[in-house]
Amino acid sequence: MEKSKVFFTNLRVSPNMNLLQKLAKLVKKAGMEQIDFENKFTAIKIHFGEPGNLAFLRPNYAKVIIDIIKEKGGQVFLTDCNTLYVGRRKNALEHLDAAYENGYNPLTTGCQILIGDGLKGTDEAYVPVPNGEYVKEAKIGQAIMDADIVISLNHFKGHELAGFGGALKNIGMGCGSRAGKMEMHSDGKPVVNSKVCVGCGACAKICAHSAITVVDKKARIDHSKCVGCGRCIGTCHFNAIVPAWDESSDILNKKMAEYAAAVLHDRPHFHISLVIDVAPFCDCHAENDVPIIPDIGMFASFDPVALDMACAEMANRAPVIAGSYLEEQLQKQSGKGGVQDHFCATHPETNWQSCMDHAEKIGIGTKRYELIEI
Repeated sequence: MEKSKVFFTNLRVSPNMNLLQKLAKLVKKAGMEQIDFENKFTAIKIHFGEPGNLAFLRPNYAKVIIDIIKEKGGQVFLTDCNTLYVGRRKNALEHLDAAYENGYNPLTTGCQILIGDGLKGTDEAYVPVPNGEYVKEAKIGQAIMDADIVISLNHFKGHELAGFGGALKNIGMGCGSRAGKMEMHSDGKPVVNSKVCVGCGACAKICAHSAITVVDKKARIDHSKCVGCGRCIGTCHFNAIVPAWDESSDILNKKMAEYAAAVLHDRPHFHISLVIDVAPFCDCHAENDVPIIPDIGMFASFDPVALDMACAEMANRAPVIAGSYLEEQLQKQSGKGGVQDHFCATHPETNWQSCMDHAEKIGIGTKRYELIEI
């Protein structure tokens, strides 16, 4: 397979070219305008950010992409699906309130917002997975499957189960209905390290499935109720909850790739990633820690696999920010050896490469890329 083209621009600006203008130039150079948008329903898959988190992408970036699509005659909408866990985005009404609170609305972006899997996360389409090994039929938000074209606009950041969240996670996990998210998470059941658990109960409060109780000042997880969403892992202030030491992280990543394949198959798609404010945890958190690396830039490609690889490799070449969660993790791991990878070091139980390998294997794209800087 030939190398895919990934276009990149840094974040330097001048009085003649601001960041929004650079983003527009980037996606045009990368060929997004080659897509026939005329009278086509176009879904822009984005993460609106959990209120309290300030690392999510500003709506200004989305408006740039929306304006270009509208100029080409597209009927565009912003979308995301409901969450699996307790929070402000667990049903369509609260999800829309959260989006509005974070600045996403028709006035600021110029288009409507549709929650992909409906009011309660049950409005879903059953979509065959081409070359699926773990999932034969993905459960995808109906509004997303009703679109003619899919554009992903991603905030590239760390993730406690996937290693990092980029294009494939935004599409694969993000477009899954509630049942779809449960299916992808089902092999990842966290466990409690009772030696460091203090019984504060924060994990029990965040669990949407009543799977966690505190007994004798120690958290306990009922795996018959747990869906493996991983929310408790990031919530624990004492690192007492961790994924099980098995292949569940790899399985989740592979299922996520297969869900992405279902979403993207047989229709035009294009992908944009902003490697800025690279927090160690997902934008699903109601808080964001300091970034683990400096801001890198903006990337765009027709190939989400190549795009994720380019973002990850450039991020891994960046210096570690002093005082960040990554620096703390590296200090804990000092002397253990191994190849340095910022995302595996941040979350040692993860293996983001498994998603890239599987996505390439099932034909979504290639890990080989040509980086074109503009």
